[in-house]
Amino acid sequence: MLPLFEPPPPTPLDDAACRLLQVRSIYAEPEALATPRGQQVLGRFPDARVVEVPSHWQIPELHGNEGNVERWVRVKTETLVLGVKKSLSARLNGRSSDFIAPSTANGCAMACAYCYVPRRKGYANPITVFTNIEQITRYLRGHVGRQGIKTEPDQVDPVAWVYDIGENNDCSVDALVSDNVADLVATFRTLPTAKASFATKLVNRQLLDLDPQGRTRIRFSLMPEQDARVLDLRTSPVGERIAAIDDFVEAGYEVHLNFSPVVLREGWELDWAELLRRLDDEVGAPFKAQAACEVIMLTHNRDLHEVNLGWHPKAEEVLWTPAQQQPKRSQSGMWNVRYRNDVKRQGLTRLQELIGEHAPWLRVRYAF
Repeated sequence: MLPLFEPPPPTPLDDAACRLLQVRSIYAEPEALATPRGQQVLGRFPDARVVEVPSHWQIPELHGNEGNVERWVRVKTETLVLGVKKSLSARLNGRSSDFIAPSTANGCAMACAYCYVPRRKGYANPITVFTNIEQITRYLRGHVGRQGIKTEPDQVDPVAWVYDIGENNDCSVDALVSDNVADLVATFRTLPTAKASFATKLVNRQLLDLDPQGRTRIRFSLMPEQDARVLDLRTSPVGERIAAIDDFVEAGYEVHLNFSPVVLREGWELDWAELLRRLDDEVGAPFKAQAACEVIMLTHNRDLHEVNLGWHPKAEEVLWTPAQQQPKRSQSGMWNVRYRNDVKRQGLTRLQELIGEHAPWLRVRYAF
């Protein structure tokens, strides 16, 4: 198939990309292929087989294919999807951000055992890149303009409207695939009343070159190493994430932390205390002066529990603990499980006590 545009020179894939992505198949909507961004992705993976599909949601080989449980990581490694984001809207949030921005991607090449995204995509969640980035950034500029100036400070930010640009994806991984994240950072750099925000478990040092000028908040997700070794599969090691914090502050990012998910299991308090002491010892004063964190207790899902039993049952030994958990219907109508109210309340209180004891400079922005 001949390209419809002359694609930009492909960016060399670094070690992180080579480890996460050995793309063999790209499923693509024809409209997505007919964009410069779609052509850029093809240029980065020139040896991949391209399969045209009517919709990024209608791919029988991926969606609803229960056999993919046995190929969980392989699908993430070898497959990409290209689509066009049809509906553009910014949803109210109020926790991590003021608004959830229109997606520029969903799915992920990493394989965190607790991730909620596969619940919607049916047994596989490789990265889907939305290639109509110009429409998305134009919409965001208009939406920010319509908000005017933020007149009252809140827990999200005292002066800026904050837009989460990575609700169903990890932007550090997405930046290995296309320039969508670079375009978003550049867009918010020009918006003095707004900030972009995303959580990440991957240290992508290419992001240090994007010059965010304080208009992008990156939230490094952390948990004790004992948990991460079992649950945060294919991610950057916790120590590497901590070591990157000061570099991202120096590069012009606002850097927060995301303690998520907090898993209550035997010995959790000792391990969290050790992590907090490590943070106190290893990060610098500029980060501490602007630091804040989110604390998010584990929410799990029965369907994801069944999927995990098919490829990573060890994770379920700590994620699926019915004696501590209760059912909860999500905003999307799915039945999840979370810690019982009393268990959750005690866990949140204890973790905040540990933060006050070992990292008193770390403001808890919200705990849920």
